Amino acid sequence: MAADPTRSGPAATTRVRWLILALIVGVSFVAYVLRTNLSIVGPAMIAELGISEIQLGLVLSGFTLGYALFQFPGGVFGDLVGPRLAVTLILVATGLLTLATGLVPSVEAASITVIVGLLVVVRFLVGMVQAPVFPVMTGGMVSNWFPVAAWGWPNGLSSTGLTLGGAATGPLVVWLMLRFGWRGSFLLTAPLALALAALWWWTTRDYPAQHPAVSPGEQALVDAGRPPPLPAAARKGVWKAALANPDLLLLTASYFCMNYVFYLFFNWFFYYLVEVRGFPVEQAAALSAAQWIVGAVGAALGGLLCDRMMQRFGPRWGARLVPAFGLVASAVLLAGGAWAESPGLAVGLLAASFGCNQITDPGFWAATIAVGDRHAGSATGILNTGGNLVGFAGALLVPAAARVFGWPWAMASGALVALLGAVLWLWIRADRPLVVPAAAGA
Repeated sequence: MAADPTRSGPAATTRVRWLILALIVGVSFVAYVLRTNLSIVGPAMIAELGISEIQLGLVLSGFTLGYALFQFPGGVFGDLVGPRLAVTLILVATGLLTLATGLVPSVEAASITVIVGLLVVVRFLVGMVQAPVFPVMTGGMVSNWFPVAAWGWPNGLSSTGLTLGGAATGPLVVWLMLRFGWRGSFLLTAPLALALAALWWWTTRDYPAQHPAVSPGEQALVDAGRPPPLPAAARKGVWKAALANPDLLLLTASYFCMNYVFYLFFNWFFYYLVEVRGFPVEQAAALSAAQWIVGAVGAALGGLLCDRMMQRFGPRWGARLVPAFGLVASAVLLAGGAWAESPGLAVGLLAASFGCNQITDPGFWAATIAVGDRHAGSATGILNTGGNLVGFAGALLVPAAARVFGWPWAMASGALVALLGAVLWLWIRADRPLVVPAAAGA
């Protein structure tokens, strides 16, 4: 193994990239607290506002529609303005929109139609402004700040941050909701985003060369084996080549399948525990947190395994192994949990299914960064567009399927979709970087 130049020499001792990674994990955590919160307060909103499951699904789908539609534009935006400014703006807007969610009118002040419409619009805007956060951070910031072929572990920790955010949301929001109401839970968590925006702007830079605390040794480690950054003028037109790249399209299709299962848990797991399995709200919050913690462990493990496999077998085969295995395992466990008669066994199997689902996530992002090469932000924007379009459909499909076929079939539907995602990896090659014709950058 080659020596790490940051481990020797008086001027080669900095580890600024790990500080940047800690902030990436922190942003992932807060972003997920402020997007998962509505699924936790869903039963309380139904009780207070008198909305139906389908109307709640419509509100949930508002976020995922905005999130999906603005992934690719958000990735391009991040490439153009840089991760430092982009993430700062994302956090400020997220905080303000979280405040707006808690201020929607009551049933005494407006009709159900108006309230649901306002919630859909606000959640759509939350999805829109949060859309670039992972293409910008894991596609741009991780690519800029970590060595080539060492992107799986940082992406795994980023996914760990978001799953820990999901884990914290249940207990935190339930605690706030029981004391201050569901509206208060939004008003009191919004400042998290505003404070983190200031910290991100103060601490980060787009590239190591721009950071005053980065030593020459750390700079050399990060830059080894990579071409220099492209000027902004050379990035125009990248989307045409990216949208025509077969490996990016296959990655996106498989990620669509993976995220069908993710959004099944994201939108409906807490509701499923309370309304279908009959757990008390506080116990359901703890179980929901446990499911997210299992996902956090899976994401970190997936990042480590992804890097090991890519180093041992190369990007073509190494990138395939972990996601394909994780999708198959997630499918089997999801089907088992959906049909288990014991509530305790069902929760255990479903949590394990989510953990295996999260094992796959770093592999998708590492493979997409490898294919995207110097256009990683745009490439991961495409990936996350496909991966989140399914959230819009799934938010409505799951309750509709449950009404027609019952909740076991609605939950188990994710198993077939996950298996399809595993099969698609047979044709994905992460060893073919995106080529942008010279005319595209003109």
